[in-house]
Amino acid sequence: MNDLEGLAPEQVERISKARERVIDSIGKNMDLYGITLSIGHLYGYMYFNQGPVTLDELSRTMGMSKTSMSTGVRTLLDLKMIDKVWGKGTRKDLFEVVPDWHQNFSDYFSIKWRKAVEGNMAALSKSLNEIKQMKSEYADEPGMEQLLSTDEVKIEEAIKYYRWLLKLIEALETGKIFELIPKES
Repeated sequence: MNDLEGLAPEQVERISKARERVIDSIGKNMDLYGITLSIGHLYGYMYFNQGPVTLDELSRTMGMSKTSMSTGVRTLLDLKMIDKVWGKGTRKDLFEVVPDWHQNFSDYFSIKWRKAVEGNMAALSKSLNEIKQMKSEYADEPGMEQLLSTDEVKIEEAIKYYRWLLKLIEALETGKIFELIPKES
């Protein structure tokens, strides 16, 4: 991390130790969200870096292969936690952190939740249509009407939940969530 050049060794050690503690906590926090610890550490290293970095620089700093760095960087790009930036005089790709943790949280959960909600809603809709079809097919069979009606109500309740979750996702995506729960300044 080039911002430590010119400092006394004991200063570098103390600052590095404090940063490592934060980087480790970032990694552990991101691990809770289903992102590997190493990708969390990668984000942490990039967070403390003073400007954009290349895959080669990340690989050297973290002691990991360029392939591992590439995979981690691609994941962070997909999650909108880092950006690919242009650098004058370099032909290598440069990457830098998006330092807004609130936006990172919003992007991460809206990306993950939207994908899950869309898949779950499709499955629920398909099952609801099948239940309704069976209700008409088995209308004369004792007990089937009640059984299918109970399942229909349960599926409709699940659909209501997912519609609510879509509203939460929209609030995250639009930033309206911060009107309800303001960021600290």
